[in-house]
Amino acid sequence: MDLEKHEHKASIAEEAVVPVEYAGSPHIQSNVYGETRRGLKSRHIQLIAIGGTMGTGLFVGSGAILSTVGPANLFMAYIVMSFILWAAMNCLAEMTTYLPTKGASVSYYIDRFVDPSLAFAAGWNYWYAYAMLVSAEVSAATLVVQYWTHAIPVPVLITIFLLVILLLNIFAVSWYGESEFWFASLKILGIVSLILIGIILFFGGGPTHDRLGFRFWDHPGAFKPYMVSGPTGQFLGFWTALVRAGFAFVLSPELVTAAAGESEAPRRNIPKAARRFVYRVVFFYVLGSLVAGIITPSDDPRLLQAVSAGANGAGASPFVLGIQRAGIRGLNHVYNAMILTSAWSAGNSFVFASSRALYSLAVAGQAPRVLRRCNARGVPYVAVCGSVAVSCVVYLNVSSGAAVAFQWFINLTTISGLIAWIVLFVCYIRFRQAIVYHGALDTLPFRTPMQPYITWFTLFIVTVLTITNGFQVFFPGQFSASSFLAAYITIPLFLILYLGHKVWFRGPWLRRVGDIDVFKGKEEADRLEAEDVPPVPRNVFQRVWFWIA
Repeated sequence: MDLEKHEHKASIAEEAVVPVEYAGSPHIQSNVYGETRRGLKSRHIQLIAIGGTMGTGLFVGSGAILSTVGPANLFMAYIVMSFILWAAMNCLAEMTTYLPTKGASVSYYIDRFVDPSLAFAAGWNYWYAYAMLVSAEVSAATLVVQYWTHAIPVPVLITIFLLVILLLNIFAVSWYGESEFWFASLKILGIVSLILIGIILFFGGGPTHDRLGFRFWDHPGAFKPYMVSGPTGQFLGFWTALVRAGFAFVLSPELVTAAAGESEAPRRNIPKAARRFVYRVVFFYVLGSLVAGIITPSDDPRLLQAVSAGANGAGASPFVLGIQRAGIRGLNHVYNAMILTSAWSAGNSFVFASSRALYSLAVAGQAPRVLRRCNARGVPYVAVCGSVAVSCVVYLNVSSGAAVAFQWFINLTTISGLIAWIVLFVCYIRFRQAIVYHGALDTLPFRTPMQPYITWFTLFIVTVLTITNGFQVFFPGQFSASSFLAAYITIPLFLILYLGHKVWFRGPWLRRVGDIDVFKGKEEADRLEAEDVPPVPRNVFQRVWFWIA
């Protein structure tokens, strides 16, 4: 066994152009396999940061939460999840800005600052979760098309969506960046206009001049008890909303880290994306969830019917239903098309993220080496194809019986995302401890407020969420094997990956803070920062554009 391990490590070292001292370094590159390139511009990073987060979880998933627990719980859950998302973005931004190395990923930072075995488990967890998110978004996109017509067979729609996503990711990273820029721009215009429509309807500016105000918060009510009545039921309603809202938020800030290694001027662009991420999330998510509860009542028959039928398309969107209720003709089709582009865009981003997670695992020697192969434009095309191939599990949705199994993947993805955030916060805490130990805290190019206390607090919240996400199955008469497995099977699977790797390689349980190298790879980032010449606006229009993007 020891001989095999030695040969495995030796084979990686023989191929490396730059020798390193830890297994997970993205600097392990080969002349045979090629390497990624920095082809993403500032505007790409800005739109990837916010656009990749807005998929069907916001536009459609909010409808299921609204119908189950009411508008107040939906609104509060999105506020809390936005805070968790902000904390995760800050952790990633600090580490990524400090070391924006090529091929970097969250698992790379975990390997470097915590432990290789934890990085192994986290890397595969990220890859699986992103691949399943691609399936979820493509599935939602097909159902959105069915809002208009059922004439096109579902397998044909799935094939078209997957093929376009593959083409946008396979040739050059700039293709992905450009497509996501325009996709995300449409999503932002869509959600901004939806918020404006909500404000207009709130004050009675619709075709019927019916002033909505907070009418639907009074009747049928702001809070809907869940499982039991009384204050306990109201709290369980909020907690259920918080867990379900996770699908709209998890694994979103990691898109910035996945793009950092292929970004121009990362020391300038990553902090900019992180800072603007805060108010954009508050504006789009928090106000969006508030509007959903204002324009559509939680007992709307069409909303309840769509949710009970398991629909994920526009028929279950509280935004589209609210527009229909207001008597605004034609706009429901416009926003249905916007939801379609949102699902397509999110799927596009998740293929990018899953392929880079797989590529990073291969570079670290924790996945087959063939996945490290890049084309002439620096795209890890084998990893892209592998991620899209796994996402073909979406074809299960063709069968109504298999759709139940497919819903499992959605639930498992949410829990995988929460586990990923737990590991991320642990990684940041170790990074912070190592930086302080080496006296390099003042050299951080980007620092976020109230650290590391915010991270410790958020770590506690996410851990409790992960443990209690399936609390419903423990109520009398509610237990079922399928529900229990959907809620908790990801946790033992993650532990099996972690402990299996730990037992096989017999490594230490945790890197000592004094042994963590916080300087290797920093030279390239310093050089890029020194060579960076920020663009200077020549007129008022460019000044506004640079401020926005």
